[in-house]
Amino acid sequence: MSLTKQIRKTIRSITRKEKSKDYKYAKLFRDKVLGQRQQDAAVVRVEKPSNPPRARSLGYKAKEGFIVALVRVRKGSGMHTRPARGRRPKRMGVKKLTRKISKQSMAEKKAGKKFTNCEVLNSYWVGEDGTHTYYEVVLIDIASPVIRADKDAKWLVFNKHTKRAERGLTSAGKKGRGLYKGRGHEKNRGSIGSKGRKAK
Repeated sequence: MSLTKQIRKTIRSITRKEKSKDYKYAKLFRDKVLGQRQQDAAVVRVEKPSNPPRARSLGYKAKEGFIVALVRVRKGSGMHTRPARGRRPKRMGVKKLTRKISKQSMAEKKAGKKFTNCEVLNSYWVGEDGTHTYYEVVLIDIASPVIRADKDAKWLVFNKHTKRAERGLTSAGKKGRGLYKGRGHEKNRGSIGSKGRKAK
């Protein structure tokens, strides 16, 4: 088994908190999320990705110009003001509401806002607890000469790719806009609110 497959297998075991005689995967996962929770800010730059195979599959390279940020997104439907009058309780619109975009898209927007000189390439889930969900966002410094010379990443330098996360041009953003077709995306069309809000 190659090193990449072995890393994927280990990370999968930790994420699923599998039972094993050799390792306590559930404890490893709790310790990992605890470390993420204790960060001072919601968006923190990390030295290297915690899931290298996943990051590399999304375009990350261990070279100058590539940045990885750990982003914390609060769970829940957000803050909703309860109407003062004029509705029956069923239509007050406070409970069982969902956000208009996915948590992953929110994480990408947070990272893009924090690192204004970079463009969001992609992101992936790394953990969650009762209050927050954590994502690692891969960003690219478009002013770096190393990026401009990289044949796989220089496409992001052009002006039409500016503010990809804010415009919904990342993978998570396109999914939330209902642009993907095929199996698994049958109910994305129409609007975000239709079909049980499954377009997100």
